[in-house]
Amino acid sequence: MIRKFLILLSLPAVAGCVSTANNRVTAAPPVSVAPSPLNTVRGLDIVMGKTAGQLTRLFGKAQQDVAESPARKLQFASGACILDAYLYPPENGGEERVTHIDTRRSDGAEVDRVSCVNALRIR
Repeated sequence: MIRKFLILLSLPAVAGCVSTANNRVTAAPPVSVAPSPLNTVRGLDIVMGKTAGQLTRLFGKAQQDVAESPARKLQFASGACILDAYLYPPENGGEERVTHIDTRRSDGAEVDRVSCVNALRIR
């Protein structure tokens, strides 16, 4: 009798483990290529909106060039920092342009984006 009572008491706890999540696969939202307000920082205008060729003329050859449709990532590095530039094609077609950048030190610590851009230009 006690075992039946304990089993009945544990049913609500077991029922809480049942997943009711919807496993429907949905398409990813379209990629917006408009620069975000975070990327319109003064001093980043020499990078934002630039093409791969323009970045190469500015920083030299990229250490990494990774294409992952529809985006492309170019990575530039120096002893001071690492810059990842993300390029997307404009909605109306044309050559890919930088819409976002990330910067960091080689140990992963944050670094100011404008300072990193300037350090890479100096080398």
